[in-house]
Amino acid sequence: MKFKKNFYDKNIFIKPWGFEYVIFRNKKKVGITFLKILKGKKTSLHCHTKKKTGFIILSGQALVQVGLYKRNRKKYGPLSRLVFRPGLFHSLKAISKKGVVALEFESPFDKPDLVRFKDDYGRKDKPYEGVRFTRKLDKSIIKFRNTHYKNFYKFGNILVELKKTKKFTRLIKKDYKTSVSILDGEIKDRNGNIIISIGEVVRFSTLKILSKNYIVSKPIFFLQASRISL
Repeated sequence: MKFKKNFYDKNIFIKPWGFEYVIFRNKKKVGITFLKILKGKKTSLHCHTKKKTGFIILSGQALVQVGLYKRNRKKYGPLSRLVFRPGLFHSLKAISKKGVVALEFESPFDKPDLVRFKDDYGRKDKPYEGVRFTRKLDKSIIKFRNTHYKNFYKFGNILVELKKTKKFTRLIKKDYKTSVSILDGEIKDRNGNIIISIGEVVRFSTLKILSKNYIVSKPIFFLQASRISL
């Protein structure tokens, strides 16, 4: 089923495990989705055939399964980074009392690109949710604008910001746990090979190290999640 191009930008999608909605989109290059997974609930074991997906956990503890086997499960907490290549099955389960809040990064942005292998809620082999599983966005939601000015939100002791730079050395030093996702721009080697591209989720310190040895081809627009003192 095809929807208007801004359909995914204007609705909250109700899931049997919680809800999600798009908080930022750079055309079709990359999109950021806000996820709330309720305690004891989990997403389907699914993959995406075309897009790369990444996650930054903002609050709670998630039990993440990578691949088809349950033995490949591991716990992840706030500021954890996850990246899944196209075709790699994965599932996130909230195991903490208040559930899990996470940001998902899709590159390219393509919500219908979804294959469900296993699901606790009868959605196996079914497509991404349609109109009857949506409600309009309200004032309680968060939204980032396509600019690096005044784009920040707090989630407990985690600060999420949108920034733009070509000189990482000019930025305030962050601890090694600070997580970053690239929304636009690239880091290349001297031969033009891409080292870090749109949709990657890495440590901030990794970007700083790479920027000293490789070329920031144009200003990089990125999301940064870091721990702050309350």
